[in-house]
Amino acid sequence: MSIDRDRLGAAIDRTRETLLAQRAIGPWWEGRLSSSAVATATATIALAHADFEHDREHVERSVAWLVADQNDDGGWGDSPVSPSNIASTVLTIAALTIADVPCPDALDAARGWIEANTGEGDVIGAIEQRYGDDRTFQAPILAACALAGLVEWSDVPGLPFELAAMPRGWHALLRLQVVSYALPALIAVGAMIFTKRGGETVLRHMLRARTLKRALRMLPDLQPSNGGFLEAAPLTAFVAMSMIEVAGREHVVVERCLEFLRDTVREDGSWAIDTNLSVWVTTTALSALRHSGGIPAGIAEGARKWLLDRQLAKVHPFTNASPGGWPWTHLPGGVPDADDTAGAVIEMAAAGEGDATRAGIVWLTGLQNPDSGWPTFCQGWGRLPFDSSAPDITAHVLRAIAATIDATTSDGPSEGYVARLLEANLRAVRVRGFGYLAATQRPDGSWVPLWFGDQCVPSEANPVLGTARVLAAYGDCDRMDDPHAQAGVQYLLRAQNADGGWGGAIGVASTAEQTALAVSALCRFARKPEIEAAVERGAQWLIERVEDGSWTEAEPIGLYFASLWYTEALYPIAWTVEALGRAREALG
Repeated sequence: MSIDRDRLGAAIDRTRETLLAQRAIGPWWEGRLSSSAVATATATIALAHADFEHDREHVERSVAWLVADQNDDGGWGDSPVSPSNIASTVLTIAALTIADVPCPDALDAARGWIEANTGEGDVIGAIEQRYGDDRTFQAPILAACALAGLVEWSDVPGLPFELAAMPRGWHALLRLQVVSYALPALIAVGAMIFTKRGGETVLRHMLRARTLKRALRMLPDLQPSNGGFLEAAPLTAFVAMSMIEVAGREHVVVERCLEFLRDTVREDGSWAIDTNLSVWVTTTALSALRHSGGIPAGIAEGARKWLLDRQLAKVHPFTNASPGGWPWTHLPGGVPDADDTAGAVIEMAAAGEGDATRAGIVWLTGLQNPDSGWPTFCQGWGRLPFDSSAPDITAHVLRAIAATIDATTSDGPSEGYVARLLEANLRAVRVRGFGYLAATQRPDGSWVPLWFGDQCVPSEANPVLGTARVLAAYGDCDRMDDPHAQAGVQYLLRAQNADGGWGGAIGVASTAEQTALAVSALCRFARKPEIEAAVERGAQWLIERVEDGSWTEAEPIGLYFASLWYTEALYPIAWTVEALGRAREALG
């Protein structure tokens, strides 16, 4: 087929206008995350458990939202378009019970879902099966159920809160049963379970009690100025409900948690899993504009300054991370991470911000794991999945390294000793990173991402998205002929649907997000007729979606902490803009 250039140009113009119209109050983007049953249920539990009269209206409105969000089968999913799952359903049952707002039909239907889907109502076994050894979410969920009287405290697994008081450098060695970003839950939920459960020997109880006060003293220092841990309603609510039991509702940590929940509730009574992903979606939008015709001058300058102000200039109190990284949001609860830092470094390099670029890339190289891949937050925490190295994050960092090398060698500073040393080090780091990608490629040629999935895939993985993100690194680093890259390209060609689009895996229905990312990745390899044809078919699919208006319909492909599904309204918009822009260039 030969793509209609006029239709392609018109689609690019329309999608760019839409993306530019989605900006926040300034030259950046905040996006919009879907409302979440888990976030709404946990916030309801915290506010209802604190039992302040002025929060009663919040509780009643959130209960009304939860009842309206219930699926036809009686359960609840993570997002309003997600299938029912055990975590969302039991947390909502706990919320409706603690809130004490009459809704018998909703509770009866939910109990029916539990009976039908857990094997004689075995909530504990179902939760343990879903989360395995990871107690990051397992323990808080069951603790909330125990507060509601749905399970016994003796059935709630304990959390070693005292280990959080150990020196920070020891945490990765202690093999904690929670991930690195969940220290507030480890402390607060662990303390509540300790005070409620009992069953320990007198000596062990005495030893743990001695460290309890020291662990609890850490929480105020870990808590951001706005009260929201990681800007996440579930984590903040878990801490609040626990500290109410341990220290009372007047405790300073509880007060700040509740204030955060009051400030972030939506008009309809719901909460999102996180306030926003402003840094992430801003760098995503800037990349899309840059590859589809350029960033308007006024926006480029404003966004550059805005991103510069988001770079952390001191050691972060939450993760103890060094200066130089970027968080996912501009709000106080964000912490620096590899994916957002990589995106910001790419944009800083494109904007000619050499100092910020180098500081960011030095921060990233210090995060590389012994397996040569990159994790999200902390080096060396490899026991649980969300602390391990990931192909999609590693690929993004490798793209940032390529952008840094290009900027260093093109604007003059490469003549300096420090610049040459940095470049040589980056090339060595990059070789190791591609070694990690080669080792993690699946036999079918695909890679699986960490922070994204697809509910329509039986394994809930998203190899199309993961492979597209990894191939972007091979393309940007001029490794298109690498056998691993070629195997990834062949996987994407096999995964393309008859309609020209892509879903999360072979045989899964096409969506704008997956199609856009696959097209963008393949554009970097469009030197063969079969690849060029795939790009044309994918771009044509996107053009048709733009023309019928369905291209902005976001799918729940995002995976938040503890595998919570979400949609982000800007994903299909920004990714489509970039895909069509790259297609115009590749097919030119």
